[in-house]
Amino acid sequence: MSGFFHTLVTLTSRRAALECISLSSGEVALLSGAAMRVVRETNFDGISPAARGKVRDIYDLGDKLLIVASDRLSAFDVVLPTGIPDKGRVLTQLSLFWFDLLRDVIPNHVLSATEFSHEFAAYREELTGRSMVVRKTRPLPIECVVRGYVSGSGWKDYRASGNICGLALPSGLQESDRLPEPIFTPATKAVTGHDENISFEQAATLIGRELAEQVRDVSIEIYRRAAAYAEPRGILLADTKFEFGLLKNSSGVDELIWIDEALTPDSSRFWPAAQYQPGGPQPSFDKQFVRDYLERIQWPKTPPGPELPDEVVAATRAKYREAFRILVGHELD
Repeated sequence: MSGFFHTLVTLTSRRAALECISLSSGEVALLSGAAMRVVRETNFDGISPAARGKVRDIYDLGDKLLIVASDRLSAFDVVLPTGIPDKGRVLTQLSLFWFDLLRDVIPNHVLSATEFSHEFAAYREELTGRSMVVRKTRPLPIECVVRGYVSGSGWKDYRASGNICGLALPSGLQESDRLPEPIFTPATKAVTGHDENISFEQAATLIGRELAEQVRDVSIEIYRRAAAYAEPRGILLADTKFEFGLLKNSSGVDELIWIDEALTPDSSRFWPAAQYQPGGPQPSFDKQFVRDYLERIQWPKTPPGPELPDEVVAATRAKYREAFRILVGHELD
């Protein structure tokens, strides 16, 4: 590796007797092929990110952004100390797949996933696969959630009130039942803690009714197209969330742009179609192994998070990679 990441590469199989050497730049050279690199965070030589999210490190390039997806994993809104190998690569490459597949529905923010300019050009090899250069937009202050099934917080709301985000639903639904039609259930963007479900009227108050109607219609169309693509391949898209931003076009008019990530295991609930059985929770292609482990050890869901055992890391990595393989049609590069 080059001088790409400082104090960022850790090893899975922490209990294994793996030899490594620390280089002067903070790099780690592995002397055993049994270990896999985990990108916990990025700090380029002398360049720190403008922002660090739960998963992504964001570098400001003026009118563009460089977004690097790390292998960090959060559970119950806490970033855990153990990363998942390949997670950032799955999130980036699956997002690129969906952005390209559905580019006729709405423009997206991607400019390049292979060409990195100026000081980042030297790190092209390491950045490719987990990074995107994107247009900088003004992000809307809402999460655009579409649900095709009753699950998660939607199921909790339905049990309590018979509706989700103010939308009345048929009575007698079971957990994980398919809804008659996909529904748009926006949420606030929480800087810390949980996003809060809100009604369409509340979303319209935040961003204006015309724009709220536009993001609702676009979100449902993306969901319908993605669900129709995934189901014959063996994956049910239970729900997903989108983010959008505004960017002035050449005429000076604000244009709606699809931003952030697209239909990944982090932003979506993917269920294996062959195992679908309404009436309770479903197995999923995400971090469910991690959640189950944390519940099992009775972690109080407050920082700091515990280290994850190797078997939980391996199972979670396999699920992310399996979702990618099924949807894209080949193994992760």
